[in-house]
Amino acid sequence: MKHKLLISVAVMSLYLPLSTSFAAQAGQQEMMQDVAALQSEWARIKYQVNDEKLQLSAIEKLEQQAEQTSAKYADFAEPKIWQGIILSTDAGIVKGLSALGKVKEAKKLFEASLEQNPTALNASAHTSLGSLYYQVPGWPIAFGSDDKAEQHLKAALEVNPDGIDANYFYADFLMENKRYDEARHYFEKALSAKPRADRPVADAGRRHEIELAMAKLAGLKK
Repeated sequence: MKHKLLISVAVMSLYLPLSTSFAAQAGQQEMMQDVAALQSEWARIKYQVNDEKLQLSAIEKLEQQAEQTSAKYADFAEPKIWQGIILSTDAGIVKGLSALGKVKEAKKLFEASLEQNPTALNASAHTSLGSLYYQVPGWPIAFGSDDKAEQHLKAALEVNPDGIDANYFYADFLMENKRYDEARHYFEKALSAKPRADRPVADAGRRHEIELAMAKLAGLKK
């Protein structure tokens, strides 16, 4: 009887990791579905809503959804990344010093996600954090730093060398720093990136931004 009990316990121990694995996979799949919903709505708001007041109202509503998603999946980096992106987008609409609070909150979310998983969503936290570093003012107003910006943007490119966003933001950074030949190279790489089947609206909007940036770059080089 004792041996049968030991065998039963041993058999259970074989099944437990498998069932735990299935539960973890199911939780991750559910999390990615919720993140995909944030991505889709963000792209709609950013690229298809033209009225600034409506855009701001919609992004603020999405912030609440993103915060809930981050809280629900606290053990995952991906929801934090998208909560940070949404907050950054809000700050970009509002602009000025009044937006710094949300920018700083986004920075903390990107940093927290990097601690959890630095390669999540093709290292999007590095891309997003790098873009903040070169777009916000430096000390004493904020935390802007071209050195840190380039560090994070290059880290993103190491993970995702052909990605549209990683190349676009590095190119934009280079253009801001008057490194025009390098900027053109990375804009061209961004423009030639393979379309993402699950993100057609975001890709179309980003390609339009790249084309505008390249036209601006051509004017700056004259």
